[in-house]
Amino acid sequence: MTLFERGLIAHLIADWLLQSDWMAANKNSLLHPAAWVHAGIYGLVMWIAVGWQGGVVLGVLHLLIDTRVPLNWWQRVCRQGQNSTTAVHVAIWTDQAIHIILLGLWLAWTVN
Repeated sequence: MTLFERGLIAHLIADWLLQSDWMAANKNSLLHPAAWVHAGIYGLVMWIAVGWQGGVVLGVLHLLIDTRVPLNWWQRVCRQGQNSTTAVHVAIWTDQAIHIILLGLWLAWTVN
């Protein structure tokens, strides 16, 4: 299994399987403990998968992405409707794409 595959599986585990409703509902504020708990779990799972530096960096990036600031910016730039019938699905998959792209960029930058 490649390092990217391990990171992708770790991402799915931490961002989907280990995320509670409480985390999902409250992680968009850096002032709420749910954001830090979710990012901490994510960082720990990434640490196991790709090493401690990746765990720290990707955990912090995950925390910042989950504030939805990057997602809201992207939706404005790409003119993605926030009130359309598909807005929730587009937002979820855009968020996931950002997370996975950053995982790939981190590994491309640090491996070799």
